[in-house]
Amino acid sequence: MFGGGGPGRAGYSQGGFEDLLGGMFGSGRFGTPSGGYRGFGGPTPGADITATTTLDFLTAIHGDTVTLQLPGGKATKVKIPAGVKDGQKIKLRGKGQPSPDGGEPGDLVLTVSVRPHPVFERDGLNLRVDVPVTFSEAALGATIEVPTLDGDPVRLRVAPGTPSGRVLRVKGRGVATAKSTGDLLATVHIVVPSHLSGEAKKKLEEFAALLPAENPRDELIAKARG
Repeated sequence: MFGGGGPGRAGYSQGGFEDLLGGMFGSGRFGTPSGGYRGFGGPTPGADITATTTLDFLTAIHGDTVTLQLPGGKATKVKIPAGVKDGQKIKLRGKGQPSPDGGEPGDLVLTVSVRPHPVFERDGLNLRVDVPVTFSEAALGATIEVPTLDGDPVRLRVAPGTPSGRVLRVKGRGVATAKSTGDLLATVHIVVPSHLSGEAKKKLEEFAALLPAENPRDELIAKARG
């Protein structure tokens, strides 16, 4: 859970506290410098502690207060702000190692890891979701239900002739932070049946015969030729 800091810093590892300054100043039980070092006359600041925590997708979106267990049995509470991103760092001043000679304590630098959601994907403050629609819904138009992060689906209108890949926007149903709120972006994916009855196949062939004699790949082939 805990990793080391940079040069001149100390960090926690799972097996205990490793003092990166131990070779210079000597170390105490958990690597706390046993002797004070005042440099140019000022007190020595305490070392920073680096830590990581893994959050569920919903917890990262809505925010929460989590408890971190430090070596030696010490626990500290950390407030996770709403909308925190995967890989984001949170600095808590004064939550690090105490100074060996009365200076300011170090900081706790927390790196947040967010578990992926099975349905939604984050895109800035927006949430993205893939929504399957049938061929007839896309061709004729339909009103469909789209899931939201809070669980209650919303109803969206799919216009007649909607192609696969079109994005439908639901305002204000994305990630909400203190500064702004994103949208829910629903990407339409047309699905086709894997099996057709004899009658359905016959009707589909009759439908295809009524369509204009156009090749939807003509433009693609022309662009490829340059």
